This record gives sequence, structure tokens and C-alpha cells, in this order.
Amino acid sequence: MTPDVIGVIVAVFVAAVGFAGVVGGMLRRQGTAVDARFEQMQAYMDRRFDRIDSQFGETNTRISRVETEVVEMNARISRVENEVGETNTRISRVETEVVEMKIAIARLEGPPPRLAMR
Repeated sequence: MTPDVIGVIVAVFVAAVGFAGVVGGMLRRQGTAVDARFEQMQAYMDRRFDRIDSQFGETNTRISRVETEVVEMNARISRVENEVGETNTRISRVETEVVEMKIAIARLEGPPPRLAMR
């Protein structure tokens, strides 16, 4: 082989090795950048989900407080319903006693006077 052919072969080999080195470096840098971007996105998503989890926790706390208040209100309503029932019973007894008093008064007064037509 002539020295010119050998020079061309060496030049093509050196160019190919150089091109492969440049492409490899670019791929390494690109891979590192992609990995960094994935890590950045993962950190962002973790912060976001942590914030959402804390909001859910606050909401669950509020719901628990409301449930407790509802239970307390139901207990109060039951007590009021019992008191209303007792009051209705007392009123019924008083009404019965009033009717009995009217009957007793009517008996004491005697029969109603009759008009005598003579």
C-alpha cells in the first residue's frame, strides 16, 4: 500500500474514533442531564404529594371534629326529645285532672235547674 492510502485510512480511523468520542461524551452528558431532570421532577412530585397528604390530614381532622360535634348534637337532641315526652305526659295528666275537677264541681253543684212550666 502506498503511503497516501495508509494516511487516508489512518485519517478515517482517527476521525471515526474522534466522532465516536464526541458522540459518547454527548450521550454521557445527555444521560446525566436526563437523570438530573428525573431527580428534580421526583423531588418536585414528592413535595407536591407531601403537601397533598398534609391537606388530606387536615381535612380528616376537620371531619373527625365535625363527627364528634354531630354525635354530641344527637345526644342533646335525644335529651330534648325525652324532656318533651315527659312534658307531654305531664300535660296529659293535668288535662285529665282538669276534666276530673270539672266533673267533681258539676256533681257538687247538683243537677241543672229545670224550668217549671206550671
